Amino acid sequence: MMGVAAVHACAVARHSVRVDPIPIVLPFLGNAPVPVDTGASWPGEVSRATGGVLRPYLRPLFESTERRMRLCWIPVLFGCAWLAWPCVPAHAQSAAQWHARQMDAIKKSDALMREARKYPDLLAQYKFLHDAYVGNSDPAFRVIFGQYLSSTQTFVGDYQGAAESFSIKQSAEGDDRPSPLDNPAYTAQPALSAIPELAKGYRAVFFNEAHNIPRTRTLTVQLLAKLRAEGFNYFAAETINSRDIGLQSRGYPTDNSGFYTEEPIAAEMVRTALKLGYKVIGYDALSDVTGDARQAEQARNIHRQVFKSDPNARLVLDAGYAHIMEEGDFQGGSSMAQYLHRWYGIDILTVEQTMLYGHPAAGDDHPYYAPVMDRLHPNEPLVFIGKDGKPWSLRPGYDVSVWFPPTIIRRGRPTWASLGGERMPYYASGQPCNRHYPCLIEARYANEGDDAIPADRLVLDPVSPDASAGVRAVTSASPFSELYLRPGKYRVTYTDVGATKLYSSIITVKTGADAEQANGPSGSKLSSDAACERAGKPEPNCKVMDPIPTDRRW
Repeated sequence: MMGVAAVHACAVARHSVRVDPIPIVLPFLGNAPVPVDTGASWPGEVSRATGGVLRPYLRPLFESTERRMRLCWIPVLFGCAWLAWPCVPAHAQSAAQWHARQMDAIKKSDALMREARKYPDLLAQYKFLHDAYVGNSDPAFRVIFGQYLSSTQTFVGDYQGAAESFSIKQSAEGDDRPSPLDNPAYTAQPALSAIPELAKGYRAVFFNEAHNIPRTRTLTVQLLAKLRAEGFNYFAAETINSRDIGLQSRGYPTDNSGFYTEEPIAAEMVRTALKLGYKVIGYDALSDVTGDARQAEQARNIHRQVFKSDPNARLVLDAGYAHIMEEGDFQGGSSMAQYLHRWYGIDILTVEQTMLYGHPAAGDDHPYYAPVMDRLHPNEPLVFIGKDGKPWSLRPGYDVSVWFPPTIIRRGRPTWASLGGERMPYYASGQPCNRHYPCLIEARYANEGDDAIPADRLVLDPVSPDASAGVRAVTSASPFSELYLRPGKYRVTYTDVGATKLYSSIITVKTGADAEQANGPSGSKLSSDAACERAGKPEPNCKVMDPIPTDRRW
């Protein structure tokens, strides 16, 4: 998988600008952008979401009318304000020289994004961006461009690659509360049962997410049913395009429904809310306002669409990073949540999910994380609740912090994609790709249209992700992986980089005692054996790679 070594070597700086190590120019999701061609940059506020990292701003061009990149002026979050010494070339380099390299990387990245959007299909866009990343080893370029790539990797289901391309180091901060691990006043409880209890009496529950880490969406998806049972009846997401007026009646998201809803778990969040009977809305600013003005407009939009029109409304909301913080300075002003409480008196339970999860590099984990995992060995998200019933949060501004268990990789994919067991792994061989690699596998609910965002998708390729462009492996064996799907019927398609359909099938995902066999290599309609039998190809021309799962953790 691809990794950005520079990201793992970042030091934390607070409230001041340093010259050594060399600063790097980094943009922020949701902050006031700077047009790229001006070369302007300035320090942002200390991040409440990324461990005290300074954030300057940028306005990368993700515009596209073809796919979800169509959303204009999407700023990209960068997790480090300083490039630590191990990443700096051996020869002396001034801040001005490093700044120039960064600005050059930004321009190259924007040019590559414009080029990528010319491709009509997602797989071709992904391959183009991947090859551009692998083909340029310049640290300045990789720190910048890795974050463009990371979002696209989540869209194609490459969650492991996305986490490795862009990792936000979670450093300790001076206002971190003491760890609850050795405090007898606190006990660890499953977040899935504790949060609905905490939500009683609140009119709104706000969850945040790290946009390139879909595992920070998984708990929200799982909690929607429990919160619906508690009387919550509206669901809002920052990413939803409010211009998609057919979303509620259609019942599933499409390319026009938002930006991050291109990612299957984000799409499943919206789809699940619709199926549960929530009224689903988008609330992001439609005007050109930025920064503090954007936060204020978001709050007005939420109030107008939810609480003003329905005095008895109860709201579940998903937003990025610090948009949900309830106190403290946010980009020189106030957050959306602060405005909503200040202007309209809405009391909000804020659930922080972006700080306490495992990273591919353990050095990026918050210092509290490993001791909790090593002692408690959780297999589901945790929160800590005090004897007084009040939850623990890592930092001021949030009511409760979620601890996610370590990631387990099985057949190349994280098992948290199962959504706590709500979705089953379904074995998928690369044999139907017919050696057209990379090959995109997509599974759509059988009762949804071809325009639906898939329930899951993944890319199969026998070539190492770090291989340079044009390097293709010749092998008689097929790669394989697993789709994560709820029980039911699906239309599965295999396509190549040119969007040519290579194979399609209707599958049924089973649950219960026979699920493992029915959904595994011996029962899957997407297994190599099944594909070989249909193709009538005897061994060795049609060969199965080792189907035994090999798990690893990070």
